[in-house]
Amino acid sequence: MVRLVQFFTQQGITVSTVKHAHHGFDVDQPGKDSFLHREAGAREVLVASANRFALMHELRGQPEPGLDELLARLSPVSLVLVEGFKAHSHPKLEVYRRGGQSPLVAEVDKTVVAVATDVADLVIDRPVLPLDDTRAIASFIATTVGLDLAQSHSAG
Repeated sequence: MVRLVQFFTQQGITVSTVKHAHHGFDVDQPGKDSFLHREAGAREVLVASANRFALMHELRGQPEPGLDELLARLSPVSLVLVEGFKAHSHPKLEVYRRGGQSPLVAEVDKTVVAVATDVADLVIDRPVLPLDDTRAIASFIATTVGLDLAQSHSAG
């Protein structure tokens, strides 16, 4: 994911990412004012500085938001890369590593449009991309979503 973000941004394409965390997480630090505001019951805490801002939204028993709801909260960009959200119906690129214990999801999930892998002899009815070839993976993504890499690079 990091290599793809770097590649696309070097081409002048604006990118955002969305990552699903299966386990609880916290971007805040105990003892900080923002942490204390959340502990006191604030629904949302927005922390801002000259370099960035972060919005923390406490669900407090509400259902976890779906991918569409989360995407609607993002600022407009040319490309959003999503990690996780396997149950959502968006087109997916599966990363399949040699020695992995998980079965190949693409065999049962038709929303997987390609597989990036380090397994040289993988046979499946979808495009198979070399896991270490960022340019090939990025080109596939760009073609799939209708991004023109050549035009983006010259504009950036």
